[in-house]
Amino acid sequence: MMSINQDQTFTKQALALDAAQEAGRIVAALRQTVHERLRRQGAVVGISGGIDSSTVLALCARAFGAERVVGILLPEKDSSPDSVDLALRLAQHYGVATVIEEISGALEGFGCYRRRDEAIRRVFPDFGPGWKSKIVLPGSLLDKETLNVFSLTVTSPDGREMTKRLPPAEYFQIVAASNFKQRARMAMLYYHAELRNYAVIGTPNRNEHDLGFFVKHGDGGVDVNPIVHLFKTQVYQLAEYLDVPQEIRRRAPTSDTYSGGSTQEEFFFRVPFEILDVVWYGHEQGVPTEQIAAALALTPEQVERVINDTLRKQRTTAYLRAAPVNFTAEPQH
Repeated sequence: MMSINQDQTFTKQALALDAAQEAGRIVAALRQTVHERLRRQGAVVGISGGIDSSTVLALCARAFGAERVVGILLPEKDSSPDSVDLALRLAQHYGVATVIEEISGALEGFGCYRRRDEAIRRVFPDFGPGWKSKIVLPGSLLDKETLNVFSLTVTSPDGREMTKRLPPAEYFQIVAASNFKQRARMAMLYYHAELRNYAVIGTPNRNEHDLGFFVKHGDGGVDVNPIVHLFKTQVYQLAEYLDVPQEIRRRAPTSDTYSGGSTQEEFFFRVPFEILDVVWYGHEQGVPTEQIAAALALTPEQVERVINDTLRKQRTTAYLRAAPVNFTAEPQH
């Protein structure tokens, strides 16, 4: 990754990686961290057929050898069938063993679906079996300035789609119930890691971690985060170098949480990653808004919207990245 100085022209290639060098650096760090610091013998990775988990699996196979890596598939009844198919093909591609753990039963026990649907029916009373749902934000920040106000979109069994703004109570309940999915998955990953004396390797990239697109003590609760310093577009560069299958690299990023199939851009980021990443990086490097806009063929106003949204997300999700607050004993006199 380049650093920007006064004499350089800022371009949208500012986030270009030396993928071979970066992969080698991460592989070496994985080996040192897992073997020497954590005293573990290999890696467990939750794989979903997405670009991030696929890239991490490829890095782990290089770091530890395929025989010391296990890919765990964690589908539930709202998951896309494509996720399992792509994850299995990915693991076969790298020669990694897999375990499939269907977690719908655990989620039923938590009341995940019941609690979520209860909130949805307060917005759409007809919602029931055969319906699909997803949470969405307003359209692209490149079109106009709008606040991050969430709406609920449902689709009936006959294909009718309806959208309403989500009141705060219903939003919080749907999200709280849905977060059981990530927390149940993480519990299962730790079972398989402890069974083998392996480490749980996380898959969040910088966009997800720094902007708060993860579940605390869910997909955020891992032993090592090897790609957390990389922007999403850089993960794609690394994936291409590591020979992640093209069908995965072409797949639209999704959290695979909502039955309605919400993409990451639609649910959270509100702008394509190839724009978000360059704007974010340019702002961090002190590049004037006008130069960032020129590099991306945008207006300064569009760039400002993206910057403001990024800063707002970082600020409002800071608690997700915070370590537990440990109180100290009062000094004894």
